[in-house]
Amino acid sequence: MPESHQAVSSWSPERFLEWAGRVGKATRQVVEALLSSRRHPQQAYRSCLGLLSLARKDSPSTLEQACQRALALGICSYREVRVLMESSRKTSSEASRSLPPTTHDNIRGARYYAALDKKGEPPC
Repeated sequence: MPESHQAVSSWSPERFLEWAGRVGKATRQVVEALLSSRRHPQQAYRSCLGLLSLARKDSPSTLEQACQRALALGICSYREVRVLMESSRKTSSEASRSLPPTTHDNIRGARYYAALDKKGEPPC
């Protein structure tokens, strides 16, 4: 048997369920749905690997939250879970951008520019 096949020969649906269980309950349910959605569970192995690799790219807690949202929406696919993770990442970065502006002595505000004369020079 070729080396590339030897690594895969030890995989089983139980092993994927165990890996997903380490992340969380919702992730395990999504993997169960992926495995049961195919006629042969082996056809879902790459989707399961992709899903579980998302925990390494971001964090296991983010993957678990995305899987919870996917289950609530009735969606159980790698692509949709990945999109949910990306959308949660975007909303968290937008929330950090909405912080109030920093005040500092070197930052000029509206009063400074309102006080400029017609030539664009600050008043004396």
